[in-house]
Amino acid sequence: MPPRTYLLSRTLDPVLGAFTGVFAYYLNETNPRTAPPPGHTLKELVSWRWTESKQLREAREKEELEEWEKVTRQLGVVTEPAATQAVDAKI
Repeated sequence: MPPRTYLLSRTLDPVLGAFTGVFAYYLNETNPRTAPPPGHTLKELVSWRWTESKQLREAREKEELEEWEKVTRQLGVVTEPAATQAVDAKI
């Protein structure tokens, strides 16, 4: 097996690669010729996707909670908040 070849050193090559990638991204986003149109920068796209996934997650959790409450009502199970309120009313 031939020895591995490094450009600078074993630890500096990955750092150089990461720096080059970040610098290329920065130049691409800020250069007037290659800059994306307003609303299409990586920061705005990630923010939009984050908000969208948060809304989907909240809707899914709300739907699951409604389904859980429906099941507990059908079974006649007292949920924790109602049990706590009943105990507080007796005190």
